[in-house]
Amino acid sequence: MEDCKSVIPMLEGEENLIAAVQHIAKALETNKNLTSDARKMLADLGTQLSSMTRVSENRDEGLSDIEERLNVVQDKVMNWEVDQSMIWDCGPEEAYEYVKAVGEARKLAESLESLCLSKDSEENELLRRAHDVLQTAMARLEEEFCHILVQNRQPFEPEHVSFRSSEEEVVDEGSIVSFGDDSVEDVLQRDSISRGSEEYIIDLVHPDVIPDLRCIANLMFDSNYDRECSQAFISVRKDALDDCLFILEVEKLSIEDVLRMEWNTLNSKIKRWIRAMKIFVRVYLASEKWLCDQIFGELKSVSSVCLAEASKVSMLQLLNFGEAIAIGPHQPEKLFRILDMYEVLADLIPDIDVLYTNEIGSYVKTECQDVLRRLGDCVKATFLEFENAVASNISTNPFAGGGIHHLTRYVMNYIRTLTDYGETLNVLLRDQDKEDPISFSPDMSPITEEDNTSESSSCCFSPMALHFRSLTSILECNLDDKSKLYRDDSLRHLFLMNNIHYMAEKVKVSELRNILGDEWIRKHNRKFQQHAMNYERATWSSILSFLKEEGIYNPGSNSISKTLLKERLQSFYLAFEDVYKSQTGWLIPDSQLREDLRISTALKVIQAYRTFVGRHVNHISDKYIKYSADDIENYLLDLFEGSPRSLHNCNRK
Repeated sequence: MEDCKSVIPMLEGEENLIAAVQHIAKALETNKNLTSDARKMLADLGTQLSSMTRVSENRDEGLSDIEERLNVVQDKVMNWEVDQSMIWDCGPEEAYEYVKAVGEARKLAESLESLCLSKDSEENELLRRAHDVLQTAMARLEEEFCHILVQNRQPFEPEHVSFRSSEEEVVDEGSIVSFGDDSVEDVLQRDSISRGSEEYIIDLVHPDVIPDLRCIANLMFDSNYDRECSQAFISVRKDALDDCLFILEVEKLSIEDVLRMEWNTLNSKIKRWIRAMKIFVRVYLASEKWLCDQIFGELKSVSSVCLAEASKVSMLQLLNFGEAIAIGPHQPEKLFRILDMYEVLADLIPDIDVLYTNEIGSYVKTECQDVLRRLGDCVKATFLEFENAVASNISTNPFAGGGIHHLTRYVMNYIRTLTDYGETLNVLLRDQDKEDPISFSPDMSPITEEDNTSESSSCCFSPMALHFRSLTSILECNLDDKSKLYRDDSLRHLFLMNNIHYMAEKVKVSELRNILGDEWIRKHNRKFQQHAMNYERATWSSILSFLKEEGIYNPGSNSISKTLLKERLQSFYLAFEDVYKSQTGWLIPDSQLREDLRISTALKVIQAYRTFVGRHVNHISDKYIKYSADDIENYLLDLFEGSPRSLHNCNRK
């Protein structure tokens, strides 16, 4: 209705104009003598009419030229729609001609858009045709863009990316600690790839086609088809990134899948995740960013959006695995792998911050920080669970032979391995201690005045040192409880001597020395030495009492009773044989400690025996002397081998 109203004044104006021209024509017929002013006005009117005619003619010629050019462009574009081959596969000349044609179509559309066109005008019809041609061309360019990206993908070979690792054997052969298939022997080297180093940028797409991709992208963006171009790139590169994870052996697993896994399987997948995470972020994503910049370099915001959108799903797949590990059971054997995951992710955070700079990327960065926090919480909870497991480890039977208990080996090798993560643990445990300050319970182990002095300066120790001290105290308390299962006090002290000596030696020869300190070592050296002395007293004091002078004289005289002397020797031999039979089955695993205790024992026993026999050699027949001093000494060398023997029916001859 509004259109009709606008047309009425135009019609009325044209009718009035015609009426005015007719009136002028009649006036000229009747009036042959015109004034100069009238002649001038008529001349100006003629000039104006002539100019209007030329403009109309030029406009017709312009439209004709545009239509002709559009026909050429349309033919070129539509010919390729019939042809099934890809334009860029047909050579650079064909590609150049097509790009030139599309550029011409874009310019024609822009020229027509600049005119004030009526709805049903010829120009508007040409504009519609130009848009149709341009739309067809853009769809073809999108197809060509994807084809070039896919066909020119470079093979990704992660085995050619070297992550040099310093593999160390961190658990001794005698330890029963098992932290997976290889017992913590593949410690990751930190900063194995230099951040931002160009040598780790690889060509994900053949470099020869980058100019073609950039040309297509610029043309589509200039034609306002930026969204279609970006989506095409993102779609293709999403698939490429997904293939990368497949090559890196990263499976698509749900949290439930991870939680159901057996530890050996999970351990293997964690190791793959650690390797994949480093390669994916520092090599593949860094190269992906370089590719985005090469193609969309003049459009920085577009480049960052494409990178974020293309890689988001793959990154979340990796992070989802980390989250599953973090919320899983806090089992002590998992702690080292969780620490590896935490350290790798923490080390990659700066790289991730550089890669993701836009709003979409901020979501990925936030997820990374959340998973890192959860892994840190898992580390703290797992370490505390380990402390609880040590404290609650209960034995119902004494440990055979009095050797080094499995728990002692486990704990000492466990904390020795943890020293490799000292910096990380100190940060995490410091946070933990702020929430729940650590305290040393007096019932953990006997506290001496010297200990009190040490404890008073506990503020000088790192959080890890404080927790390790607490843990060793818990272990000693547990070992003391286990020692009470022995009926023989000698074996009880031998057991404590072995285990505390093992603890002291583990600290002395490892990084634990710098954490627990030399005073800790001296304290525990004194402890195991005290248990060695207690063993000697419990074993030999009663036996050596048979070799004392008291009680071997006849009543009321100074003469020696041969009967009593004989009984004393027989009692000594019986007791010695009992000790030999039982204590050859006892075990001191450390050869130096075993030798030291044998020497100390031999010095006391041989001296007492040789003195007793030598002093009374004239009062007793040789047939009652069952063993020589050398025999006794040799038999003492058989003790603590863990293989029971008997001296029955043996004699020195």
